[in-house]
Amino acid sequence: MRIAPSPTGYLHVGNARAALFNWLYARHTGGTFILRIDDTDLARSEPEYEDDVLVGLRWLGLDWDEGVEAGGPHGTYRQSDRLDRYREVAERLLATGAAYLCFCTPEELDERRKKAQAQGRPPGYDGRCRLLDPVEAGRRAAEGEPAVIRLAVARPGMTTFVDVVRDEVSFDHEAVDDFVLVRSDGSPTYHLASTVDDVDYEITHVARGEDLLSSTPKHILIARAMGASVPTYAHLPLLFGPDGRKLSKRHGDVSLKAYREGGYLPEAMFNYMSLLGWSFEAETTVFTKEQAIERFDLAAVSKNAAVFDPEKLEWMNGVYIRGLDPIEFIDRAIPFVEDELGRELSGVEREQLSALGPLVQERVKLLTEVPGMMSFVFATALTYDERSWRKVMEIDTTPGTLDAALDRLAIVGDWKAAAIERELRAMLDELGLSARKGLQPIRVAATGSTVSPPLFETLEVLGREVTLDRLRSARARL
Repeated sequence: MRIAPSPTGYLHVGNARAALFNWLYARHTGGTFILRIDDTDLARSEPEYEDDVLVGLRWLGLDWDEGVEAGGPHGTYRQSDRLDRYREVAERLLATGAAYLCFCTPEELDERRKKAQAQGRPPGYDGRCRLLDPVEAGRRAAEGEPAVIRLAVARPGMTTFVDVVRDEVSFDHEAVDDFVLVRSDGSPTYHLASTVDDVDYEITHVARGEDLLSSTPKHILIARAMGASVPTYAHLPLLFGPDGRKLSKRHGDVSLKAYREGGYLPEAMFNYMSLLGWSFEAETTVFTKEQAIERFDLAAVSKNAAVFDPEKLEWMNGVYIRGLDPIEFIDRAIPFVEDELGRELSGVEREQLSALGPLVQERVKLLTEVPGMMSFVFATALTYDERSWRKVMEIDTTPGTLDAALDRLAIVGDWKAAAIERELRAMLDELGLSARKGLQPIRVAATGSTVSPPLFETLEVLGREVTLDRLRSARARL
């Protein structure tokens, strides 16, 4: 099994899903999982995007047995380092008559394509240069005349293969033109490079997106022309958004990087993406990596499009967050809190975060939500949420509530949540206020917002002096 992303953009969730399915099948069957980088598009390939692929796959927990950085018997596993090999194969196909030189210019091709469309014929290449004498064609190429190398597709003919997901699939060669193997600048096309790599790396199974189904007869024809065996193909269903349209930026984030940085746990992402076209079992949605490896089978992948639903993913992420050990939750949350603050937390601040962590853990679905619920603890100058201030603080009873709270809290002996709660509830009875009306002003004064961890535990963590200072500051602002 292999995954072969092009480093021309951040790793798409669709490519990540394909990598996951390949990895699961390799691990289930005891096979080899290979990572190669298809970087023949040198103009658009960037080291940043290759790094994103490596980081993303590792974040998901997908290790590879051979490939970039892991090594193996096939060099660097980057196509840009194998250009001589692709040229060698193309020259051999020319020599055997399986391919031929084509001198048609782009302008000529475009004119003939338009004419074919106007006459209702297939717009693919018409095979004109296939009739050229090979010796004469070689002479013209040697003299510097621009030429591409095309595969001579048998006509009439049919390419049929059994797809693990889609059963038997057939392509009439009337719909497969004599496609280009090598461009006029000497660079290989995707079809040639991908097939040569699959042959050389002894790939037995190729699982990839349904959008590449039309490329498969071309790859089979190249492999057969090379005298090589053809791998087993499995074309995975495309990813759609909840609206039934192909997944795109209109549905939100489509790069794995966005989810890594968006507060999602890799375990949740692994679990959710496993369900995009495959089912563990009818009644089970949440399962471990080990369980997925044990059950996974490409033959059980659905033919139907899979729906990528961000809301369901967020729900699942919340399930995984709540299932974390509290210490591990804090360890995973700290980078997001520090990123929000723009600095590292002190030892005391880490203790404060740990004290409130279990209370926050029950209330968030994303790790990115933690800073919003915790940053008030570490703020030297509290910033008030203006909507919360207008809603809670600008009512007639608030000044009296804060005055009474200051009086009550000043006499708390042991600054613990239980003692704080006892005094503040006594205050509510004294003023005849509901908990919502009497405690919310204290919450906003202490945290800056109506949304925060439980109040009494929050005040305990803030400490007596900080709590009283913040209540006095809020009172003065009134």
